[in-house]
Amino acid sequence: MRKVFIADAHLKQADDENYRKLLKFLAGLRGATDTLFIVGDLFEFWIGHPFTHYAPVLEELRALHASGVNIVYFEGNHDFHMGPFFEDTLAARVYPGPAIVELDGKRVYICHGDQINRRDYSYRLLRLIFHNPLTRLLSQLAPPAVPSFIASRLSAKSRRNHHQRRNRWDYAGIIREFAAERFREGCDVVITAHFHTPFMERSADMSGRVLLSLGDWITHFSYGEWQDGVLSLKTYDLADTGE
Repeated sequence: MRKVFIADAHLKQADDENYRKLLKFLAGLRGATDTLFIVGDLFEFWIGHPFTHYAPVLEELRALHASGVNIVYFEGNHDFHMGPFFEDTLAARVYPGPAIVELDGKRVYICHGDQINRRDYSYRLLRLIFHNPLTRLLSQLAPPAVPSFIASRLSAKSRRNHHQRRNRWDYAGIIREFAAERFREGCDVVITAHFHTPFMERSADMSGRVLLSLGDWITHFSYGEWQDGVLSLKTYDLADTGE
C-alpha cells in the first residue's frame, strides 16, 4: 500500500500558499493512502493544544482519519506534546523522538532531524526545555496570549537564524554522516526532515539502503512516497491536479 511522508510545512494562516496547497494535497490522499507520516513541524508552533488558525488542517486530518488513513506523527522542533490531541482525536501514533518502524520487511529509521547536528548545543538546550513535561503543564495553565507570544518570537528567531545556520553547517554532509551510523546499526532506510533540503540517495552497492531528506512545504512542496516497497521523493504541483 501507499504511504506518504511530509514535514516542515510550518503552517501559520489558512490563506498562506503553503497552507492552501497542503489542504489540497491532504484531501487527495483519501482513498489512495493507508498511512500518513508527519515528520515534524507541520505547524509553526504547537505546544500541547492547537491555535484556532490550525482548524482547517485539523479538519482535513479528521477527514483523513475517518476515511481510514492511519496518521503517525513525529514531533519536531516547532511542535511539542502532540499526544493529547492527536492521540485522542485522530487515534494517531505520536513519537516524541526518533523511532525505527518496519515497512515491507525493511527497518526504517524516521526522525525529524533536529537532533542530528550534535554540535548545535544552543538548540539542544532549547529542545530539552520545550520537551520537558513541566513546560507542557505550564502551557496548559497559561492564557492563550502566552503561547501565541512564544510562537511569534520563535518564528522570528528561526527566520533570522536560517541563513546563518545554512552557511555555518554543511547540512547534507551532517545528514549523510548521521545516516551512515544508522545503516551500520542495521537500518535499511533513513528518513529525516528539519533541514529543508530535499534529496534522496541510494547506496551504490547491493544493500538497497536509502537516505531520504524530505525538504519542506514552504518552497519545495516535496514529500516522500512509499509504494510497494519502493521509496521515492516527489514534488506536489497543483497544476498536476487540474486546479
